[in-house]
Amino acid sequence: MELFSLDDKVAIVTGACGLLGTQHCEALAAAGAKVVAADLDEKAADGVAARLGKGHLGIGVDVTSVASLQAARQRIMDAYGHIDVLVNNAAINDMFENPLLAGQQSMFENYPLEMWDRSWKVNVSGVFLCSQVLGGVMAERGSGSIINIASTYGIVAPDQSIYKNEAGEQTFYKSPAYPVTKSAVIGFTKFLAAYWGNKGVRVNSLSPGGVENRQDEFFKANYSRKTLLGRMAAPSDYKGAIVFLASDASAYMTGANLVVDGGWTAI
Repeated sequence: MELFSLDDKVAIVTGACGLLGTQHCEALAAAGAKVVAADLDEKAADGVAARLGKGHLGIGVDVTSVASLQAARQRIMDAYGHIDVLVNNAAINDMFENPLLAGQQSMFENYPLEMWDRSWKVNVSGVFLCSQVLGGVMAERGSGSIINIASTYGIVAPDQSIYKNEAGEQTFYKSPAYPVTKSAVIGFTKFLAAYWGNKGVRVNSLSPGGVENRQDEFFKANYSRKTLLGRMAAPSDYKGAIVFLASDASAYMTGANLVVDGGWTAI
């Protein structure tokens, strides 16, 4: 099990207060890492770090701001002196305020450019900037692991039929920004893996499937029928994959996209 140990490693997780972000933090801490829980909401990030126990750090950071990331880098280096793992988890997944209008507003024909631009800024430029500012520390040191959280929708197109309710009504369309930006994350992963391979920095992406999180019953049933395991993921189902990619257990793995989706993309 020493291959999976993260003892004496410092791991940063962006979007640390989200559904999967908290799980990533818990997994890395359980493997021995000192975890930096980074999120726009610094108070919430402090709470995540406190729940992990002594030695962990909560920090407020805007992944779209170079100045914010540089300030975060300084705090992390002052606290620990090195960075070993970066999990680029922060992302936007479109939400529409009025569920009754979501079906119309999420249609490609009606999709606002502002939402497209905002998703691109966080989901792609945020990964770029975090890798540049925080990953650069690893490249200078000559070792490290960057894990970019992508999605099955970065591999295959959304199946719009799973958003139809029992009456056959299209309650929602998966809009274009999330699939396109997650596809870009996979492409960026390959670029950076090739660019920093000679610096000892491994760069991989993790493509999770859909996570059960109080969705409508019809949606959970529709989604589950498309997976080989017959269910949506539990939030904890990605803990093992995160530790694997962060640790020496994946020492000869870079530029890869690890798919953990219950078989969604297998057929």
